[in-house]
Amino acid sequence: MTLLFTIFLLLVLFVATAFYYEHPKATIPPGFSERKKLYAFHYIMNFGFGLAILLEKLGIMSEVSFLRIVMDGIPPLSDKRLIIKDLIFEKVQVRLYQPKTSTTGQRRGVLYFHGGVGRFGSIRAYERTCRYLARKTNSVIVSVGYRLAPEYPYPTQFQDCLTATIHFMKTAQDYGVDPARIIVCGDSSGGTLTAAVAQALVNRKDVPKLRAQILIYPFLQAADFNLPSYQQNARIPVLIRERTLILGLKYLNKDLSALNTLLDGSHISEKGRQKYQKWLSADNIPHEFKTRGYKPPGPPSPYSEELYELAKPFLEPLFSPLLCEDSIVSQLPETFILTCEYDVLRDDGLLYKKRLEDHGIKVTLCHLEEGFHGTIFLAAIGKVARFQSGIKGMEKIIKFLRLM
Repeated sequence: MTLLFTIFLLLVLFVATAFYYEHPKATIPPGFSERKKLYAFHYIMNFGFGLAILLEKLGIMSEVSFLRIVMDGIPPLSDKRLIIKDLIFEKVQVRLYQPKTSTTGQRRGVLYFHGGVGRFGSIRAYERTCRYLARKTNSVIVSVGYRLAPEYPYPTQFQDCLTATIHFMKTAQDYGVDPARIIVCGDSSGGTLTAAVAQALVNRKDVPKLRAQILIYPFLQAADFNLPSYQQNARIPVLIRERTLILGLKYLNKDLSALNTLLDGSHISEKGRQKYQKWLSADNIPHEFKTRGYKPPGPPSPYSEELYELAKPFLEPLFSPLLCEDSIVSQLPETFILTCEYDVLRDDGLLYKKRLEDHGIKVTLCHLEEGFHGTIFLAAIGKVARFQSGIKGMEKIIKFLRLM
């Protein structure tokens, strides 16, 4: 009893700490219509991340294990309208959702890569999202259970997603899917994986061409953390600026002490700046996205060769698809990009849209004026968790899929 009481007091102390030291850091726009709800969600997020760290320090469980338990704790809803199968695609776990309704021809197929920064998230955590998409679009959805870091280091996550995609493309007709109507889709880091998989497939001759890719508030580059959206949304929930890079460093198993110098851009050489400028310049972002408190950054921070070596994986197209060469980008399929106004990753999506359109790729942009990072994931969970922006975004995704 004494041990349990001590743990209880520690948890109470942590709640107080989270409230007084983490919660006030949030900056929620005055005009946001669901302000209190977002503030509450931000507090819950901070509590979860903070509790995960505390439990690790107490030796109870690792931080990442706790976060996985929390995400997997979202109970799925029963659904008699779908046939759901757990399968293995070339050693990669997947869950396949097939509508029971009859159809006159073959269905479209959608591979879904979940978010979670390559360290948490799962098929179970995204059960409701995938069921909803299958029902509403009459599609066969394949949720890919790629292996997670740190047990399976980067880039295992990309390799698993690519393996599952190729397997499905070669066997699509076995599941009543038209091989010419296969779409890859993902949110957050799953959007990164989606973009990387689409790029990896452009020169392959052994599989059909992708019909489309859907990128939901994707992380697409780690070269510039001072774009307008990173400045404007640095303290807006839920993906604050520092947390973005901390999660990325942990994913790649890198030292967190490099955080501030990476944020300043010291990992980019002058040659690199010249190369990336044509793709990452704030000049490529429409003016209306720069009116909310954006200040062009001053002179770049001094270049560090040591930091560059540490950050090399950050600049690979697998991790930063926006930095892929034009010869690949020019061959990508039709694209749907969802961006959120109150998201540090907003400009990644806007810049990728311009790159694609400059090469003649058709792009559908869904920009959520009151959107924030994670709003689509919450839309499928239930009435208590969902926000209007997420409902609107999900409707746009469904509309796009129905046209494929």
